[in-house]
Amino acid sequence: LEGMAKTMLPNVILLVSLTLLLIPSTKVVDSFIVPLSIRSIVPWQSDKNRLQQQKKNVYYNKKFRFGVHQSSVSNQAEADEGNASIVGKSGEPRDTYDVIVVGSGIGGLSCAAMLALYGYSVAVFESHYAAGGAAHGFQVKDPKTGVFQFDTGPSFFSGLNPNIPAKSSNPLRTVLEAIGERVECTPYTSFGLSLPEGDFIHTSGFGEAGGVLDQVSGTKAVSEWKQLLQNMEPLAGAVAALPTAALRADIGTVVTAAQFLPNFAKGNPFDNFKLTKPFSDIVNTAVSDGFTKNWLDLLCFCLSGLPADGTITAEMAMMMGEFYEPDAIMDCPKGGASAIVDALVRGIKKRGGSIFLKSHVDKIIIEDGRASGIQLKKKKRIIKAKKAVVSNLSVWDLFGSGIVDTAAFPKKFAEEKMETPVGKSFMHLHVGFEATREELEKLQAHYMYIEDWSRGVQAEDNAVLLSIPSVHDDSLAPDGHAVLHIYTPATEEYSRWENLDRRSDEYKKLKEERSAHLWTVLEKIIPDIRIRAKVVQVGTPLTHKRFLRRHMGSYGPAIEAGKGSFPFPGTPVKGLLVCGDSCFPGIGVPAVSGSGLLTANSVSFDSIIPQMKMLESLKK
Repeated sequence: LEGMAKTMLPNVILLVSLTLLLIPSTKVVDSFIVPLSIRSIVPWQSDKNRLQQQKKNVYYNKKFRFGVHQSSVSNQAEADEGNASIVGKSGEPRDTYDVIVVGSGIGGLSCAAMLALYGYSVAVFESHYAAGGAAHGFQVKDPKTGVFQFDTGPSFFSGLNPNIPAKSSNPLRTVLEAIGERVECTPYTSFGLSLPEGDFIHTSGFGEAGGVLDQVSGTKAVSEWKQLLQNMEPLAGAVAALPTAALRADIGTVVTAAQFLPNFAKGNPFDNFKLTKPFSDIVNTAVSDGFTKNWLDLLCFCLSGLPADGTITAEMAMMMGEFYEPDAIMDCPKGGASAIVDALVRGIKKRGGSIFLKSHVDKIIIEDGRASGIQLKKKKRIIKAKKAVVSNLSVWDLFGSGIVDTAAFPKKFAEEKMETPVGKSFMHLHVGFEATREELEKLQAHYMYIEDWSRGVQAEDNAVLLSIPSVHDDSLAPDGHAVLHIYTPATEEYSRWENLDRRSDEYKKLKEERSAHLWTVLEKIIPDIRIRAKVVQVGTPLTHKRFLRRHMGSYGPAIEAGKGSFPFPGTPVKGLLVCGDSCFPGIGVPAVSGSGLLTANSVSFDSIIPQMKMLESLKK
């Protein structure tokens, strides 16, 4: 089949049909299905009729997904009252469900919401007291001031606004539309840059005359930028050919994706091969300017955790096309990222699904080569699954924690999973501070900072990202106050933390030392922030590991383009599927939602009819 793929390029439709029939682990699937749907990672949205604003820019839908947990809530009752994601009070779980989902990250919740829509009985089991995984919100109460609401991780969103038409390239929006839930958002169009070259406001005119690129590098760089965007247009078209919602991990894809196959005839079939290559291959054909290459490295790093030479071209194809549309926008969810979690939870519960919090799963039971249920830590109770068990754990936590018996898998399979490259972790600083509305209006909601391009975007204490959602949302802090989240994007080494006791003075000292750089950068934006601060939370790799159950506090798999690819949801064990950032489409809130959608589609052949109905409903 791989040989056929190489010789049948002119016949695009037949080639894709053959590809869809292959098992997910083959190289052909890596080369074709991945690029055809990877655009789900970057759900940009624009509305030229609604937003007639000055040309400001928009940022891609970043997935800074792993954050600090609610360690300073004064009492659990207040936490429950303040967070609508606190669910699972519906009593004891039943003895049997069609599908059991282990973990309530965005991927697990998206999967469960779609399964409930398809008519399956579904239950989600979560160890934490809040749903949402790395996207859950947390509160900190200041006795004198009041309650501050923080996001643990995700900061940048786009394509969520229910008042703007949805695009099929956004799997999270697809799920929300399918289950009939809305996330109210405030649109905005710019963010700040603090670079070695100076301070700028990033706009959609970044690469145009008078834009940031022109100011820094001149007209030649602007011309190269224009050529790069032109080169990316057909690649974006190739990526947009097949919605994630139409995909499955079984032969049923031939049925569900058939209506989209004519889309492939519109483009050059050779573009499919480019999509799986490193983005740097595309950049180097059009760009020689050093600043442009540095900037694209930073964009890639924020999107995938890797620079351009490790980021798959498909990820950037959609992002570049829509990121620089004149009227592209970002969305600030009202109430923070937990509003997304709440919407997914509502979609699950209103169709009879259940979410059980503080319900740790000790084991996924495998009998006679099939996943048949789970065993809870509490009372060692066993819950059966008729159709499937879906794991929303990371690849290392699934195969290395003892939750599954790895003897049930081919030895090489389990070993290869544990060898998946591990991305680095974060340092986080969450601050509740004094600020008037007039002062907030002078700030940007987001800032990107880099100390020194020559050190590389992956260097420690070099790149920093800052989110100030209170610029657009007054509900997150008491009157006259605001919240912010500043962090190092997957550059923190776990090794310096792994042997520390969280209660030790050594740990406290290291927290102070490793957060000092964040304070320094923050003071460049808000010089008197230490005086204004009312509540402060510092998150470390151990915070990730403990509360988000992330292996080594990791950001996620560091799978480099050209050297590997994210697997589809199936496993060698029948009835055991996976979703989340360890499988296709990859890292990021939209991506993990897409993985949940794909996994829900793949649970059983009897989901084909409801999936087809769902696809039809999304056209209306």
